[in-house]
Amino acid sequence: MSESPRPDGGTPASGRLPVGRAAVGRWLFRAGVGAVFAFLLAPIAVVVATSFAEGGSLTFPPEGLSLRWYEAFLDSPRWRRATLNSLVAAGGTTLLATVAGTTAALGVSDLGGGREAAVLGLAVLPLLVPGVVLGGSLLVFLGEFDLQQTYLAVVAAHSLWATPLAFSVVRAALSRFDPRLREAALDLGASPFRAFFEVVAPNIRSGLFAAALIAFVVSLQEFIMTLFVSGPDTRTVPVLAWNSLRDSLDPVVSVVSTLLVAAVVVVVAVGAAVAGLERLATDT
Repeated sequence: MSESPRPDGGTPASGRLPVGRAAVGRWLFRAGVGAVFAFLLAPIAVVVATSFAEGGSLTFPPEGLSLRWYEAFLDSPRWRRATLNSLVAAGGTTLLATVAGTTAALGVSDLGGGREAAVLGLAVLPLLVPGVVLGGSLLVFLGEFDLQQTYLAVVAAHSLWATPLAFSVVRAALSRFDPRLREAALDLGASPFRAFFEVVAPNIRSGLFAAALIAFVVSLQEFIMTLFVSGPDTRTVPVLAWNSLRDSLDPVVSVVSTLLVAAVVVVVAVGAAVAGLERLATDT
């Protein structure tokens, strides 16, 4: 039995050719995505491999495997101090950025029109200013109050970039919250603080957690502004790593880089376990 002709004069296709093209397209897309990920992850793999090198120079692939540079990192007082400084700065930045970002997001939710657009523009402005400019400006400003090279200076510098990100995340979470619930709590006699902690916060807790997580990660890896405002007693791990690289290619720097990557992975894994990976991705 012959196939009936199509309106354009041809015969209907069997369906194999389009399916074959779709399959080839999917495989090409997957191969392209895999190539991009391989390109991005290759430097990290090199750094991790060199951190286990047995020799005293950074060579890839390493001639032998050893934990001697991890032991050197743990035995070094200056690296331990830098690690403590990074944790203190990250903790302070997380607290300040999350509180400030949440407060700003709540305030913007009550605005509208041009005022809201103006506040949003000011909120993201620090992200558009180069870190060198912010670091130099902070150094001059904090120097007027003798606060340069202090933990407060480092936390303030990190918060300039962490707060706008936390604000954006919390604002996105609030966009899915029904404001009538908060208004009902206020009408029933709850104070603004109680209404937030008992009504608003439970409904946007994944957004709050994501904001805190982002602030912590931003502070942990921030380098440019920290180079300006930190001192011998407040140097963080990235700053000390940069100072070490100025002298020589120290394998301990590979150890530090590996540990920073591992710390970020652990933080994201904990966030995914607490808030759920899909919800965490949605809020960020």
